[in-house]
Amino acid sequence: MPFTHYRTKGIFLDKEDRGEADQLFTVYTEDYGKLKILGKAIRKIKSKLRSGADIFYFSEIEFIQGKTYKTLTDAILIDKFKNLREDPQKLEIAYKIADALNSLTAPEEEDEKIWQLVLTTFKKLNDLRFAIDDLRLAYYFFLWNFFALLGFNPELYFCPVCREKLLPETFWFLPKEGGVVCWRCFKKFSEEERKMAKEISVDTVKILRIFLSEGWKILGRLRITGDMKENLKEISQLYLEFLRGEFTKIEK
Repeated sequence: MPFTHYRTKGIFLDKEDRGEADQLFTVYTEDYGKLKILGKAIRKIKSKLRSGADIFYFSEIEFIQGKTYKTLTDAILIDKFKNLREDPQKLEIAYKIADALNSLTAPEEEDEKIWQLVLTTFKKLNDLRFAIDDLRLAYYFFLWNFFALLGFNPELYFCPVCREKLLPETFWFLPKEGGVVCWRCFKKFSEEERKMAKEISVDTVKILRIFLSEGWKILGRLRITGDMKENLKEISQLYLEFLRGEFTKIEK
């Protein structure tokens, strides 16, 4: 019985050596979401797959479903994102994006909006005309829009506990409540619950609102101080780790 061949476009996010010459790839694809695909004998110099299959390559791929893994049968390079790969900071951001996608997406769940976000982010990072104050903003822009597409859009306008409109005062980001909690409600939580929160500045709340309501062009106009960047980093990492924990529970 002949194998069915599947074709799609995808970005290679990870690779792992297997055996003497194989590699197991993680690929986020346009039509099938995240896939694990085995490249048989791809580490051999004469492999025809080598030119189109490598980490952070954007390629048109073909695969078949094997007994254990999907097997790569063709890989035609579309863009190797050369500029991204040659810039250490951009490359670091690409690895962080890959890590977030790996940890927060289930296998074989197609999502056109997430695919477009991923592809656009890689294209922006590769574009030498894409000039912003701090390249890390591109990562945070991706991350918070990714959270929103996963269904974890944070509450940034009303306290999720009392439902009162958030006014410019002391705020706390509490992941289990799904957003920004006012200080009046925050003080009612137990000490253990408060340990899982971080204070979030009014400016950081404004930045997150901008990320989730504006397009990429806004990043070129943002000017953010060191304190704001540090707070944005802390809140982003806090929510990412919380969602990783929630996703792990779902997988189990």
